[in-house]
Amino acid sequence: MSNRLAFEDSPYLQQHKENPLEWYPWCDEAFDRAKREHKAIFISIGYSSCHWCHVMEHEVFENPEIAEFVNQHFICIKVDREERPDIDKHYQELHMLLNRRSGGWPLSIFCTPENKPFYAATYIPPYNQERMMGFSELTAIIADKIAQNDEKLFQNADEITGYLRPKNEPVQATALNAKIIPQFTQQAGHNYDENNGGFSKSPKFPHASTLRTLMTIDRLEPDEKIKAILTHTLDSMALGGMYDLIDGGFCRYSTDEAWLVPHFEKMTYDNALLCTLYAEAGVLYKDENYIRIARETADFMIRFMMEDDLFYSASDADTEGEEGKYFVYSYDEIAAAIVKCHVDNPQEAARVIGATPEGNFEGHCIIRLSSPKRPEWFEAFRQELRILRQTRTYPFIDRKVISAWNAMMIKALFVLGKVDNAYTTQAIHSLEKLKSTMFSNDQLKHSTLIHKTPKIDAFLEDYAYVCNALLEGYQATQNEHYLIDAQRFANKALEHFYEEGKLYFSRGAFTTVAELDDGTYPSAMAIMINVLLSLGILVDSKYRHFAFKSLEYVSIKLMKTPIYYPTLTAEVIRYLSEQRVVKNKSENLARLELPFHYPFVLLKNDETLNEFTICGENSCFAATEDAAQLEALIASTL
Repeated sequence: MSNRLAFEDSPYLQQHKENPLEWYPWCDEAFDRAKREHKAIFISIGYSSCHWCHVMEHEVFENPEIAEFVNQHFICIKVDREERPDIDKHYQELHMLLNRRSGGWPLSIFCTPENKPFYAATYIPPYNQERMMGFSELTAIIADKIAQNDEKLFQNADEITGYLRPKNEPVQATALNAKIIPQFTQQAGHNYDENNGGFSKSPKFPHASTLRTLMTIDRLEPDEKIKAILTHTLDSMALGGMYDLIDGGFCRYSTDEAWLVPHFEKMTYDNALLCTLYAEAGVLYKDENYIRIARETADFMIRFMMEDDLFYSASDADTEGEEGKYFVYSYDEIAAAIVKCHVDNPQEAARVIGATPEGNFEGHCIIRLSSPKRPEWFEAFRQELRILRQTRTYPFIDRKVISAWNAMMIKALFVLGKVDNAYTTQAIHSLEKLKSTMFSNDQLKHSTLIHKTPKIDAFLEDYAYVCNALLEGYQATQNEHYLIDAQRFANKALEHFYEEGKLYFSRGAFTTVAELDDGTYPSAMAIMINVLLSLGILVDSKYRHFAFKSLEYVSIKLMKTPIYYPTLTAEVIRYLSEQRVVKNKSENLARLELPFHYPFVLLKNDETLNEFTICGENSCFAATEDAAQLEALIASTL
């Protein structure tokens, strides 16, 4: 018999509707019952493609013995962290407060009947394991303490709740200056893996925002060492493993240092950010392989993750309960595919793609090239392996549409459109669909399912990323409506989330401060500041003031450890540098070969002009009819 989650739209909540636990969605009814019956509250937060969420569901939530006890003594609430990032951020802060380390998913929270939290963990095994208390034993202790009205537990919960309340404390500031550049590059170099590219050890994430900030610095002050860190990492990731050479697209992260064995879930935000990064690097460094990776990533998203011009949120790592089953091959399957491609030396071909009889992943093979240059036979071989995959069950796809993540992908398509206008066309269609779906009654919404009415109001990240996509669309098309919409949404964001330099992620039931750091993707604060700086030179200098006040608010942290905040660091560099605008008729701007080498140049159509006019924030410096002179003219004005 299904529980209350059967009536919810969220694909993640739907995954738990048959659990024997009597789950509630996040609702007043659950909290009222907990208080009325004096029961502890258990809150479990996760998302549909989270591997360890699936593990805990199978081991704990589907366990009848555990469920019987928990249903008797607890009120259980399930939260989709993608649907309600405000709730997730609130309780992630709690985990950090109680455990002095960051949390993750699944996130497990225990609260008093009055919904005051006192315990936070991530994955909890069903029974006691070495150094880990089991869920069964933990819930028995908590149930007893709640029943006995344990004074210490309730006192701790009161103190914790006090710590979590938003505080308006005086903030010290420090001067923002160019020292942030060597500080950032030095810290990035310290974390750099010289053998495999990337940063730090396993598990290894792509750190797209760190790489993008390094690329910005290289454009400002060309440095072969910085370029080598960037290109070595891009080359290594693209060889395969974390990057899916068969369908295209990037998996969430690599479980090893060499980018070989991924955690096989694919997230829209990762693919959007990496598509953008490879497209920009491909154009800047004239590298066709980077362009190809960007194309394949975009094509994967369009082919597998798009419906009616909107993008789903994620695909799972597991197929039929087995991680990576869809993605990996037996050696015999690979050998047969090589033979079909009429390769001269099949043994050498197998070596080139990393295939051995023993395999490189649990007896199976993950395809990974030995060098960035693909063999002539590789495309035919890739098609053979695609045919094999068509006989398999594709991993579960979370068909949730999230405004911020769609905006990231739309921006990526506009960027890639600089080398192929077909992607610009798709970006335009997707942007219009996003606006018509997620903006109604003068209110931007956060998420929905395809063909359903969105219910949850937007957070700062939605406003920031949608504005960012609109501004990229304006740069690509010079469509004035995009600039007008970007200004309109930015004004709403400032009205809802800005307060004397402080930016909030959410205001309302959960008031959470916008994060500085780039966690799973660039912080909403950083993207909002990027938008404000763009509007400051394209529309009105007042937006630049808002950007400065927000940077000043977090200046001490930024100047001390910029590596933790790569996107904000890039915005500090932009604020300290001279911005330029090239103005002309839109038809003339459309003929420009972009990007300029200088990273802080925007375009603005002015139908009264017949020349390319280079302007700063307060005045114009030079004009020319010859587009080929623009690069040198821009440099001469700095």
